[in-house]
Amino acid sequence: MKRFRIKSKFRFTLFAIITILVFVTCFTTALGMNTVSSSSRDQYAQLKIESGDTIWNIAQEYAAPDMDVRKVVSDICDLNDITAEQLQAGQHIIVPIYN
Repeated sequence: MKRFRIKSKFRFTLFAIITILVFVTCFTTALGMNTVSSSSRDQYAQLKIESGDTIWNIAQEYAAPDMDVRKVVSDICDLNDITAEQLQAGQHIIVPIYN
């Protein structure tokens, strides 16, 4: 039986650390442990536009207290690919909910 002898403790330690890191990375990847999930997922509400509704009023209702309503109006328009003038009664839109 052949015996191995460690010639350089530094090289052996470096090899052992890298081997352990590769093993742990492969193991956690295989188990899906290193996936990232956000605790603040975007939430949306679907609204049916009633007569007299405006994007500004909807934005004021769903905006956080410290938010600029203009930003919420912009977000609603971008999400629904519309302008404020295109809003019609009976239309369904998606509105972001800010917490």
